[in-house]
Amino acid sequence: MSLMQSTRPLDPWRWLGVPALACVVATIVFAIPIKVFGLLLPEPVFPMVLAFAWAVIRPSVIAPFVLMLLGLFLDVFWGGPMGLWGVSLLASYTVVLASRSIMTGQSRPMRQVWFAGATGLTMLTGFLISSVISLAVPNLLAVFWQFLATTVLYPFAHRLIERFEDADVRFR
Repeated sequence: MSLMQSTRPLDPWRWLGVPALACVVATIVFAIPIKVFGLLLPEPVFPMVLAFAWAVIRPSVIAPFVLMLLGLFLDVFWGGPMGLWGVSLLASYTVVLASRSIMTGQSRPMRQVWFAGATGLTMLTGFLISSVISLAVPNLLAVFWQFLATTVLYPFAHRLIERFEDADVRFR
């Protein structure tokens, strides 16, 4: 079996389209007002998984546009200012993409720390944009809980990275 037959092709719909659709569905499902033990479900920023994983997997021209679309979806869905989540996700995508060479070969716990840092940057960017637009400080406790709920999503980013990191032999 040749090398070309043993590697999986890196089709955009497999590593961009399907995960983006999964994030949209997960966002909608977690917005359903169901109480578990008297508490509502958390509202993690599911596209943060993609902003991190796509930057680690490989550079792409399409990924930032998909992230911006997912951010605009979140803005419309949650009723926030237009561009808030798109800019926030692109800020962390850019930082992770710039530091991609540092993360290459790192252990899973170290990548989880990087993910938490990227999530923190996304939340900080969103916090600052919200503060400037509304001229009021958002609830810090709510921002912290959303940060925590999003940081817990790292296993999904790790799975996506492990699945597609070696799929394109041009970037080895």
